[in-house]
Amino acid sequence: MQAKRDKLVRLLRDYESLVIGYSGGVDSVFLAKIAVDVLGRERVLAVTGRSESLASWMRGTAREVAERFEIPWLEIDTDEVSNPRYAANPSNRCYFCKSELWGKLVEVARERGLATVADGSNADDVGDHRPGAIAADENSVRSPLLEAGLTKADIRAWSRELGLPTWDQPAAPCLASRIPYGLAVTSERLRRIEQAELALRALGFRDFRVRYHEDTARLEIHPREIDGAVRGYARIRDAVRAAGFATVALDVEGYRRGSLNEALAPSALVQLGAR
Repeated sequence: MQAKRDKLVRLLRDYESLVIGYSGGVDSVFLAKIAVDVLGRERVLAVTGRSESLASWMRGTAREVAERFEIPWLEIDTDEVSNPRYAANPSNRCYFCKSELWGKLVEVARERGLATVADGSNADDVGDHRPGAIAADENSVRSPLLEAGLTKADIRAWSRELGLPTWDQPAAPCLASRIPYGLAVTSERLRRIEQAELALRALGFRDFRVRYHEDTARLEIHPREIDGAVRGYARIRDAVRAAGFATVALDVEGYRRGSLNEALAPSALVQLGAR
């Protein structure tokens, strides 16, 4: 672990200055904090792409952590939803989203005189379906956590040492990841998904997804929380219906990472580390 930490510090020093794609998630928050510690505030800028596909609570986390830990922070608007190739929701949808984001962050870096753009990909992401990694390559985005060999567990442990409130935060990919491939991503659908997920958060659930199936919301709730979901199903049903869903189905398999990709043939998968 110490060798990984030392390598990350060396990498950051080699980058000289840094613009970080900063979503408010575990990895990007950690990277921003370490980068400021190593390079200083004047050579780091954390940038959040403000869009309809980013959950509002994630933006709130990004803002709160930046203020608390004095991380230089900037919000910019991204509008991937208006791109018909993204909105069509193909299996490489993330490529179009990340092309929009990284293109804008490269411009920010150029305008601010910062040398490197980086993302929060980590060693556990290798082999996962990540078409956005192609967009990162095309824009020369670096992945220092991955390059240093840091896993999600490593990052959580180090984040806890640093006192970062995100150390045990569940993974939170974009809201569009709740919509099956081939079903169009629209502002209204994203709004309904977020409203339903905010309702579940208000009921005390932490690790879950509201999967969108037209008028049906299929709820994937982590196995450790699913008993509570069964007991409190009536409250959950009413809260999710209030977001505009007619039917609320509780998936008995529970939340599992990457369930959106279960219907994809292996040939459709784009993997980080095999770009």
